[in-house]
Amino acid sequence: MTEPDSTGPEPDSPAPPEEPRDEGVPPGAGRPTRRRRLAALARREAPRTGLAVLSGLALALAFPPYGVWPLSLAAVAAFGLLVRGRTARQGAWSGFAFGLPFFVFLLKWLHVVGWDATIGLAFIQALFVALLGAAFALATRLPAWPLWCACLWITEEYLRDRIPFGGFPWGRLAFANTGSPYTPLAALGGAPLVSFAVALTGTLLAAAVLAAWRLRAAPAARTRRAYGTAAGALVLAAAVTAAGFAVPVPTKADDTARIAIVQGNVSKPGMDFLGRPMKILNNHVEATLDLAKRVKQGKEPKPDLVIWPENASDLDPFTWPEAGRRIDEAVKAVGVPVLVGALVDHPTKEGYVENQGIVWDPKKGPGASYTKQHPVPFGEYVPFRNQLSKVITRLQQVPRDFYPGDHTGVLQTGPARLGDVICFEVAYDEIPRDTVRDGARALVVQTNNATYGRTGQPEQQLVMSKLRAVEHGRAVVTAATSGISAVVAPDGTVQQRTDEFTRDVLTADLPLRDGLTVADHVGAVPEQVIAIVGVLACAGAWILGRRQRTAGSRESGTGKQDRPAQPERQHQ
Repeated sequence: MTEPDSTGPEPDSPAPPEEPRDEGVPPGAGRPTRRRRLAALARREAPRTGLAVLSGLALALAFPPYGVWPLSLAAVAAFGLLVRGRTARQGAWSGFAFGLPFFVFLLKWLHVVGWDATIGLAFIQALFVALLGAAFALATRLPAWPLWCACLWITEEYLRDRIPFGGFPWGRLAFANTGSPYTPLAALGGAPLVSFAVALTGTLLAAAVLAAWRLRAAPAARTRRAYGTAAGALVLAAAVTAAGFAVPVPTKADDTARIAIVQGNVSKPGMDFLGRPMKILNNHVEATLDLAKRVKQGKEPKPDLVIWPENASDLDPFTWPEAGRRIDEAVKAVGVPVLVGALVDHPTKEGYVENQGIVWDPKKGPGASYTKQHPVPFGEYVPFRNQLSKVITRLQQVPRDFYPGDHTGVLQTGPARLGDVICFEVAYDEIPRDTVRDGARALVVQTNNATYGRTGQPEQQLVMSKLRAVEHGRAVVTAATSGISAVVAPDGTVQQRTDEFTRDVLTADLPLRDGLTVADHVGAVPEQVIAIVGVLACAGAWILGRRQRTAGSRESGTGKQDRPAQPERQHQ
């Protein structure tokens, strides 16, 4: 009879003799159990998983307070090498192993609220990086894969910046590169273009390492083309890095205004920073009265305007007369408009509060105001409050929901038309951009990060102000209750800054500008185009892989049908 093919034994084939089995051994004991297969898988993936964890931690060190920005390039390169040639499922696991430690380390300042909050938010963010890992694994099969993978990195940032609950932009590559050669690119395409350039450099470095490894491992492959591939990747990476030096950053002022930034300080860091009622307000009033005294004595030039931080008034000045009187006292003493940060009861919706910046004039009193447009979920409002507060009792510490504003914060404050941005809003591209487009000649970031003092969070937020300055060609003033308050020039350099948890007053001549950058004109278009290209590349790689598998299956089937008959072999 003929020799059986791979489809199975012939019906007439004699059954093989049964192997002897020890008594007491259950049937199937020789087959690997599910537990053994998982253990073998874990052993096989452990080295790669460990490298992914280390790469994620390296990326975290690229961000403040450490600020070793070259590690962002190395981390992206390592990420590309770890997932290249893997299945989508394997890439997703490597992405998660990269993303979870990265975000836990980056967001460790949330431990003030609770380590469960840190790990929970890090877990959600890491899921996006898991999707990125799966997409990377597919896209690395394509020609020119470093380009498509860099686009996919922007796709991931685009999604993470918007969902869920309005997104959470922390951890974008651009925010680790606010003092690197890539920073000037923000003036052309904003934070997304900076992230894209960093990601592209990293993936090109990964391609160069891969090509060099192949040259070393396979001497027969040392062709002119192979050397050209390795050298070309390095040259392109250098070109992308150097591109920022060719970008002009507009800094020439059309006008200036003399400003004073009051940092009144708080009782103590942490969740209980407020202290007794009116403590924070009195701190800012007293610091402003001291400023007014120095001006009157000729020790300090009179400012054109004064800026207080977010929550400088810990009581609603319209509901609590004593709070209003104290603010009025300070404003009249200094004799110029003061931008006051205060929490104000919503005028029509009972139970809601508004986070506002209020222009308080020494003659007219409170006037125009800006209400924060993007309240922080679970910090300033609780989604699904009725359901979640029963399960997570800590949410009861947020007794009232903040109501979002519906317009940008362009405010005429004395002689200056400022754009108010409150706290975490500086992390979102559209809020500063829309504010500048509406006519802001300089940006003010009113913030209260006393809860996260001395945790690295204030430094992480300050570099966002540096990037926004370059992106929009505007000076950026950061006013914080407890620090870090700062004056950032339009070129992104920090001209002055305070220490944390000190009472201080900064004074400066603030440059005011009217012109718009290219990034202001193009808006979100570059990010959207790059993100879409990433999606299309991933879809193309998936379709190509599916076709290749289908073609392979057909060839395998044809081979079975056309296989010539084997000569009959006698069984012994």
